[in-house]
Amino acid sequence: RKYLAIPEEEIPEDRATSRERQHRLALQQKQQEVDEARKLAREGYPIGQIAAMMHHTCKTIQNYLNPSYRVTDGHYNARIPGKLAPYEKDVIELRSRGLTYPQIHKILCEKGYTGSVASLRMFMQKERSRMREQEEQDNPQSEFIQRKSLCQLIYKKLENVATITAGQYKQALETYPLLSPLYSLVKEFHTAIFSKKPEKLDTWIESAKKHDIPELQSFVEGILKDSTAIKNGIIFPYNNGLAEGSVNKIKVIKRIMYGRNSFDLLKAKVLFHELFYVEFN
Repeated sequence: RKYLAIPEEEIPEDRATSRERQHRLALQQKQQEVDEARKLAREGYPIGQIAAMMHHTCKTIQNYLNPSYRVTDGHYNARIPGKLAPYEKDVIELRSRGLTYPQIHKILCEKGYTGSVASLRMFMQKERSRMREQEEQDNPQSEFIQRKSLCQLIYKKLENVATITAGQYKQALETYPLLSPLYSLVKEFHTAIFSKKPEKLDTWIESAKKHDIPELQSFVEGILKDSTAIKNGIIFPYNNGLAEGSVNKIKVIKRIMYGRNSFDLLKAKVLFHELFYVEFN
């Protein structure tokens, strides 16, 4: 399901990473093994037989049967201090100055560091990942709206667009104030075209000229160049759809026959197609 289409009350709160999900799955599996071992022990099976049945060592089964045994490990996701631990702040500071890892390694060795250059690189890589995760936790999660959802609002009503809610639409208009007049102009243009009243087009052009939007002004200039034809299209019910359809049909036939036949055969096929259409329709 698309995230924006999920109702707010059904949005999952758990945003665990893949590593955390794998860890939780491993804990569930181990807990099942512990429960199975304790169940067999209550049924009277000896430790050796339980170990053979579960394919574990006797020591592992003894640990499972210990009442104080827990499947969780207190060391999970915990950092174990190494040789670099006393010099971590120095590494971050020197790296922020633009020093290379070999230069930083040389400075730290003078202070008593005995590790390798690779350890410095690995530390900085993990530190950058940790800082990005911290920034994501500190900053509020942004809610993204698909561009095609905003485009659909040009020719659809808000309630007919499933991928955007009224709250998201309102927030988008507050974030981008230019969207509101643009949507209004598009709807007014649609009304003017189908109103059968050409004077509404003049009113719309005057409204559009007030907005300093290069793309909109270019569109208005194109309308002014062909204003007579456009106004006739508003007044009269005629259009060039029939001619455009015939032109498209001829082009399709031409492309099918490209490189195979002469112009005379092309002409004959077009005329035969028209004759066939007249006789059977």
